[in-house]
Amino acid sequence: MSFGGQIAWDDTVLPFQLDRSDIRGRVARLDTALERVLEKHDYPPVIEALVAEAAILTAMIGQTIKLRWRLSLQIRGDGPARLIATDYYAPEEEGAPARIRAYASFDCDRLELTAPGFPQIGKGYFAILIDQGPDMTPYQGITPIDGTSLSDCAEAYFQQSEQLPTRFSLSFGRATLPGQVEKWRAGGVMLQHMPQASGTTPREREAIAEDWNRANLLLDTVEELELIGPNVQPPDLLFRLFHEETPRVFDPQAVHFGCSCSEDKVRQSLSIYSAKDIATMTTPEGTVTADCQFCGAHYVMDPASLGFEAKDDDA
Repeated sequence: MSFGGQIAWDDTVLPFQLDRSDIRGRVARLDTALERVLEKHDYPPVIEALVAEAAILTAMIGQTIKLRWRLSLQIRGDGPARLIATDYYAPEEEGAPARIRAYASFDCDRLELTAPGFPQIGKGYFAILIDQGPDMTPYQGITPIDGTSLSDCAEAYFQQSEQLPTRFSLSFGRATLPGQVEKWRAGGVMLQHMPQASGTTPREREAIAEDWNRANLLLDTVEELELIGPNVQPPDLLFRLFHEETPRVFDPQAVHFGCSCSEDKVRQSLSIYSAKDIATMTTPEGTVTADCQFCGAHYVMDPASLGFEAKDDDA
């Protein structure tokens, strides 16, 4: 794909509601944030595509939930694409961007570089984890890997775990701006039916089902370039798709790449180990090293300052 200029709506999530149908949704686009995620690693394209799909799903789902801290997606399987993991961090203050990060683990020897990525996950599970902070109990919902894409898995999760009919339409791939190198872009639309009130009559339930089916048929008409191209902006796309459903948009949310790793967190994770355990982690150079799987940050520490038997009072 080749585009004619930078797109104003890159790295944003636009919330909306279809007032006539009582359906909420999100339109999301990732460009620089996705490129920052992927440039930290040297993934083959088949794995990059899985990470791109997981990232755009995470951006939309994370913005849907009222988070104090973090929402995570974990996709684990027994195939060569073993793990796709993403984190969405809620804005730290009003007007601040949300942050997203992601990484993948795969078996180089078994991975088929020219084959589609999703079947190479194999049998496993799709999980959404919600962590509202240290004073709250984390929530985890899990569904089996099923369907033909990660978006199919996400739809199944909401149907089974939340009883909320949900649809995703996604597009992702490499694109080129004039005079620039090729890089990844991703875009998508999420639809979700609001919970039904108790006491709904059969006729009302039938009307609700008709509204949902109509919105899905309209979403089916979306084109790839409308999701990630330069010519149709998200508000215009919503009007083109759903003008008869009375779409109402809310303030967009910016999404940037961001990692929460730090040396303090590494030290905290190592605080459960004894001096003997720390000794087994010590390199021939006399240091303990750790790398962040998400951003690639490299930490080098004095073993005497680590573990619950640390002797270095300056740690």
